[in-house]
Amino acid sequence: MANNFSKWLYPGIKVKRWMLISLFGILVVGIGAAFFVSPYSFVRTFATIIILCGVVFIILGMGKIIVSLLTLFLPERERDIVDILYQRRYLERGPKIVAIGGGHGLSNLLLGLKEYTANLTAIVTVADSGGSSGRLREEFNILAPGDIRNCLVALADAPALMGELFQYRFAQDSQLKGHNFGNLFLTAMVQITQGDFKKAVEECSKVLAIRGKVIPSTVHNVHLVAEYVDGSRTQGEAKIPRVNLSIKRLYLTDQDAQPTAEALTAIAGADIIVLGPGSLYTSIIPNLIIKRVPETIIKSPAYKIYVCNVMTQSGETDGFTAYDHIRVLVEHSHPRIVDACMVNDAMVPENALARYRLENSYPVAPDIEQIKAAGYKVVATDLLGVKDYVRHDSQKLTQALIKLIERKRKRVIKR
Repeated sequence: MANNFSKWLYPGIKVKRWMLISLFGILVVGIGAAFFVSPYSFVRTFATIIILCGVVFIILGMGKIIVSLLTLFLPERERDIVDILYQRRYLERGPKIVAIGGGHGLSNLLLGLKEYTANLTAIVTVADSGGSSGRLREEFNILAPGDIRNCLVALADAPALMGELFQYRFAQDSQLKGHNFGNLFLTAMVQITQGDFKKAVEECSKVLAIRGKVIPSTVHNVHLVAEYVDGSRTQGEAKIPRVNLSIKRLYLTDQDAQPTAEALTAIAGADIIVLGPGSLYTSIIPNLIIKRVPETIIKSPAYKIYVCNVMTQSGETDGFTAYDHIRVLVEHSHPRIVDACMVNDAMVPENALARYRLENSYPVAPDIEQIKAAGYKVVATDLLGVKDYVRHDSQKLTQALIKLIERKRKRVIKR
């Protein structure tokens, strides 16, 4: 114990001088207190001044010690103490938000919400079977890491270079062609944790110093099965849209697959649950057809918001309106799975639509009245982002969600 204390006196730690100033302040306060018992008023006045000076020295010394210690933990000095206090105090008082889904839509949502609350949990589908994730699933018999990786990077509070590293995709002329470094990292972590995928995600969360949590919706190695209107079936998330038939129902290969306990706990304790944005059949519904998940969402006192996609997806939601998206959600779960629907009502520029027409993808019609007639609240606003793709603008979506959430919270407080 004494040896550990002596280390504080090592040169270069930058706390000795401030410790001495604090000790000097304590000594001054002690001297002032000794004079304060004098029967003479002018002596007591002088003692008060001495005590105040001592308190100033104590506050100065202790404050500088705290600053010296905190700066040791600032990564590459990219953050300052105000940022730390903001995250630890303001963000930790934010509402408990659970976002359910997968794909780029969910990670885009998390990117904005992490600046609003630190009480953020992403419950992510692990049924992906295409690209790098699909190849790793086949070779190592693990859960799909791709959507998990995207959410981890979106919530990362580590230096930007770490996020870029996890998203790095190896060149096509490499033996690792098509693989993301993050997918490989997660796969390696699964091996290190002896096949414990959930533990691997937790360890990766520490590496990226994420705000909030990322939780797989299940740790059972499941695949998606789509039944089409003609009765035929296709297995595999990546293959489902290629059939170009209307999907009647979605199943899991293991219909007895259980959700993770952490996912159920997060849902039950949430203030807000957000479904989407993301592929309706291959990102959102896979989470809702896991046993006990829809029941837990329904029982949760949370306000449930569905964020409808901006564009239809070929092979999944051809010709779908916003109401059709909700209808399918309900068919796979329960009418009370959502309380409100958020839809984009901004027009997509004509020049941005040309490429999407070639892919048989069109703007989702915001049929507001039909949604209201079904008993759901509708928030129709400009959520459009047109850059490389036509999708939700992260900032617009976050602002719209925060506005809706704050309005709901004020109503709850008034009650």
